[in-house]
Amino acid sequence: MHINQKLSSIYLRIAIGASYLWEVADRLGLFGPNGQPHVGWGDWKHFTAYAKQVMSFLPEGIVNPLATIATIGEGGFGLLLILGLFTRMAAIGSGILSLCFAIAMAISFGIESPLGYSVFTLSGASFLLASLTEYSWSLDKWFATRIVNKKLVAYQTSQTN
Repeated sequence: MHINQKLSSIYLRIAIGASYLWEVADRLGLFGPNGQPHVGWGDWKHFTAYAKQVMSFLPEGIVNPLATIATIGEGGFGLLLILGLFTRMAAIGSGILSLCFAIAMAISFGIESPLGYSVFTLSGASFLLASLTEYSWSLDKWFATRIVNKKLVAYQTSQTN
């Protein structure tokens, strides 16, 4: 893997993962209450009010479950991407989740909203990350190396016996 791909892989993993974890922390109130500087939602109530606006074209009864699923997905994908664990699957999930969010924003607020907030960019970056052949400095790479080494040792042992 070329050095530019290694650095890009790490940068994409951290940038996407940290963004997701930041948003999850904000909606859970970890940065302080709503209205404080640098706080977008500050609590679940304000987040779900925004989610209802984003998903205004859906029946109101499914907005809270979808908001919960999205939050769990964002937290899970964020953590997996930063760790570099199941990276390809997490990146694909991230791409799909953010594409759904971008489409919902476009339907509810117009195309300028997901473009202005770079949600399509997040989706594209996630799919680009999923297309890489290897993930340097990741648990995926570490586990793959250990498995290959174990198979090599087992093969060498079987050849000497």
